[in-house]
Amino acid sequence: MNSRFLDFRSDTVTKPTAGMLDAMMTAKVGDDVFGEDETVHALETKLASTFNMEAGLFCPSGTMTNQIAIKCFTQPMDEVICDQTAHVYRYEIGGIAYHSAASVRLLHGERGILTTELIEPEINEDNIHYPNSSLVVLENTVNKGGGSCYTLAQIAPIHHLCNIKGLKLHLDGARIFNALVATGDDASEYGKYFDGISVCLSKGLGAPVGSVLLGSKQMIHKARKIRKAFGGGMRQAGFLAAAGIYALDNHVERLKDDHAHAKAIAAALASTAYVKSVMPVETNIVIFEVEKGSAEKIVNQLKEKGLHCNTTSASTVRLVTHLDLTPAMIDQAIEIILHLS
Repeated sequence: MNSRFLDFRSDTVTKPTAGMLDAMMTAKVGDDVFGEDETVHALETKLASTFNMEAGLFCPSGTMTNQIAIKCFTQPMDEVICDQTAHVYRYEIGGIAYHSAASVRLLHGERGILTTELIEPEINEDNIHYPNSSLVVLENTVNKGGGSCYTLAQIAPIHHLCNIKGLKLHLDGARIFNALVATGDDASEYGKYFDGISVCLSKGLGAPVGSVLLGSKQMIHKARKIRKAFGGGMRQAGFLAAAGIYALDNHVERLKDDHAHAKAIAAALASTAYVKSVMPVETNIVIFEVEKGSAEKIVNQLKEKGLHCNTTSASTVRLVTHLDLTPAMIDQAIEIILHLS
């Protein structure tokens, strides 16, 4: 993290810990394109077992795992159903159209959370004028929803609807472990509901690179070929996979600290005159609306005081807590927030 700033821009800014670096440097590696990297295999197997899925595929990014999954589950002229805030739609540069030649049906969930009541009316009937509804994508946690979470109780009826309507269900699990820590749900239950799960390792878990796509053996076999076509085959990737294994073993339970820090930041913001409202905080993301003027102005003022964050719209600002922010840093950030003139 840049020593000049308290960096709240994203949980992707973390640096590997000493323990993680040691795990990376001592990893047993091979050529993963040849299927010979045992540390990559260990990571894929570990996560597949955690989520009760058959197989996994290590990729450079969550964008790649999401786009591979969408291509696996759709055909050209199909339609993907997701929330209008979804990362797969807003922040993956039109990849659904570019890679899969599919259209998108956008829904408006409460803080990005979809329900069967929202989804079912948007599933197209078999009609020559309509694309084939083939896939629903959920995001957990919802970035633009301020880190809002799906519980398994909310996911189960969506799975049931997709099952009876013949649609696949994919999870963009960019911050899935944040959701699990917040809800107390069992990760192994997820395999009952999803055809594909993308698990990101480089956000709250603190690994430098990588996401793992989970699914059936058949689906992952297909995904491996798509990854190759996308240019995502990596050679001695075990050095990176070792960081992911270390993160899973050491950095999951501590996510509750990030959540507590986010709540403390939100409480401080809510007490100031320049903040109009703060989204409910469930995990490690804080989004607030400015009372007047532009969000960019507030971001610049905070930056001048040493706190780095980002706008999410002309009137909203996002702060994200992570493992590189100590309790003392959170206290310092709160002082900056409270005394911003």
